[in-house]
Amino acid sequence: MVRLGFNLHPAFRGTGGRVIHVAKDLRHIRVALPLSWKTKNIVGSLYGGSLFAITDGAHPMMLMAALGDGYIVWDKAASIRYRKPGFSTLYADFVLDDAEIAAIREELAKNPELERTYLVELKDAHGCVHTVVERTVYIAEKTHYRQKSGGGDK
Repeated sequence: MVRLGFNLHPAFRGTGGRVIHVAKDLRHIRVALPLSWKTKNIVGSLYGGSLFAITDGAHPMMLMAALGDGYIVWDKAASIRYRKPGFSTLYADFVLDDAEIAAIREELAKNPELERTYLVELKDAHGCVHTVVERTVYIAEKTHYRQKSGGGDK
């Protein structure tokens, strides 16, 4: 259902990317960005906006599932570094392991809010890295976040 939800969502659908794998525990998501007329730029390689956009939202969704209902999770910042043009399908893997979840829970026990930074490499079928996206995610206890933001859900 998660895979279908991502793939049907208009904002994600517009990127040209497709979620091709979601682990049952939501700890691994794989996205493919094929080279097509919809994803090709003026020089024939994958459009940078599509490369960037396919990395949006995966980590927050995975963290919300792993941490449960008592937390707010937002994308806070992102940057992209192009290493080489993509002239074929590129793949992005998003992974959260038990150690990462434990480290987040441990830090949240000390501080009610934190930021985590994740690197996402977009690779071709041979494992060659074409693009690296760095995404910073904000995580906070809901009660702390609501107090801090004046009581709203935003």
